[in-house]
Amino acid sequence: MRCIPEKPEFGDGQSAERVAWEALRRSLPDDCVLAHSVQVRDGRAEHEIDLLVLWPGVGVAAIEVKGGKVGVENGQWYQSDRVGRHKIQSPVAQSQNSQHAFKTWLEGRLGSKLSSRFAYLVSLPYTDVPRDWEMAGCPRSLILDQTDMKSPADLIRHAIENEGGGACALAPAFVERICRHLSGDLNKDSDGLPDPQEAEDAQDHLTERQAVLLQATRSLRRVRFTGGAGSGKTWLALEKSRLLCRQGKRVGLFCYNKGLGQYLQRQVSGWRQNQPVFTGEFHEYVRGLGVEDGSGQDYFDVEMPRMLKELGAGLGPHERLDAVVIDEAQDFAPLWWEALLACTTDPGNSEVYAFMDDRQDVYKRWGGTTADLTSGPTATFVPIHIDENLRNTRKIAETFKSFAGEHFTPRGGTGLPVRRVECLTDDALGAADGCIDALMDEGWANSQIALLTTKSRHPVHQERFDNGSIAEYWLDFHANNDVFYGHVLGFKGLERSVVVLCVNGFKDPERAAEQLYVGLSRARSLLVVVGESALLEEAGGRELKLALSKAEAWVPST
Repeated sequence: MRCIPEKPEFGDGQSAERVAWEALRRSLPDDCVLAHSVQVRDGRAEHEIDLLVLWPGVGVAAIEVKGGKVGVENGQWYQSDRVGRHKIQSPVAQSQNSQHAFKTWLEGRLGSKLSSRFAYLVSLPYTDVPRDWEMAGCPRSLILDQTDMKSPADLIRHAIENEGGGACALAPAFVERICRHLSGDLNKDSDGLPDPQEAEDAQDHLTERQAVLLQATRSLRRVRFTGGAGSGKTWLALEKSRLLCRQGKRVGLFCYNKGLGQYLQRQVSGWRQNQPVFTGEFHEYVRGLGVEDGSGQDYFDVEMPRMLKELGAGLGPHERLDAVVIDEAQDFAPLWWEALLACTTDPGNSEVYAFMDDRQDVYKRWGGTTADLTSGPTATFVPIHIDENLRNTRKIAETFKSFAGEHFTPRGGTGLPVRRVECLTDDALGAADGCIDALMDEGWANSQIALLTTKSRHPVHQERFDNGSIAEYWLDFHANNDVFYGHVLGFKGLERSVVVLCVNGFKDPERAAEQLYVGLSRARSLLVVVGESALLEEAGGRELKLALSKAEAWVPST
């Protein structure tokens, strides 16, 4: 698809436009043209089309985008932002006016009338609009709400063909004439206060800025990216894999946990160009090569990598990996590295990129926070430190700052207060369940919430484990089907808008601090900590006690 500009520089206050842009870019056919922030003047009046679609064989669409929660009462439109709920001009009228201005301007440049079908629409990425809603001059088919924006192409085509003015389809040759006259404004400001979803989209935008690290290290063949929770390491691992695949290299993208493995697989499945030859859990890669299956920690840590290393020596050139990317690399046992390198085209010099946080060493394979990274499997790697937290709000990040190291720097928005539910350890599961019901009563969707335990599994999680359907349960998580119940050890590298951290004890007290670090850092918008203060202080220290003393005491009512 042709985009004008190719990579719009959305400002921090333009997450709604960015989300709408990405939704259209994914949904529209490849022969369409998508333009951002098209500025036009009609006499003395200035207009802007947030998103303009040129669809060969169909027509044109001008789309006005409004972030935040948008509503209308008695014909008056309202929008909620950081200064509160206030009146705004009708976005429908804005879209219609900018459409007319663009049409007049374009006809003046082309020297002929625009007879192609041309519709004006409004995109509300963070607002739900009932299917039966309508108002004078605005049928529901001209509104793209939060649900519609998941796959808007067919709705846009329907609006052009059924609501657009004009008599004919847009000729492909005419598209090129229009494109030569298009321009965009990349500095549009907005003061809207994002709701949690909008704030998370802004966090995503900050994360993607980390791509500069990949550009800066593109000539290095072995790099260890070390960063705290929420620094965007998983996004970087995926982006590095994508860049390597685009170069035509055989890439292996690895991790340790099943949930993270499925997440990585879902992400790469949407790539239009080359995909990694393998994506997922390390031991699944080994099994896929025909290594004998087994059980027990000694098998996974010693016997399995030994057999893989022997098998790797006999792999043909077409079976070997040109590059290896490992997410949550601190979870990899030392012998796994040697075995994996044996499967590369050049074990001594093949490209290897490790993304890790040694302070999340919950399996104690790197020695926890005292890990000596100057020796061991990644000793020869160039270290790159990622110090900024981008995936959590600042209020959430402050709760686990003491675990993340002295250079840890929160960069997210302020966000909602962390909530604290005090209860006895034995009562933590029941109290956490009460939190789920109360959160949904507040308006949080069940698919936005995860309940994570630190010791025994929640009954829902235990049932899945007992009947052998954990893999299917993870698929439900990635599909955002319902509340997710899991354990902090299995949730590394993953996140949800709301996390209820149920501190119901620790099986291994020596790993308690790392487990708390993981659990506290999984929430993007709202964190609820349930448990006994004495246990939290024992496991997390006085710094955690101080951080949680600033949390909002909460007694859920259902």
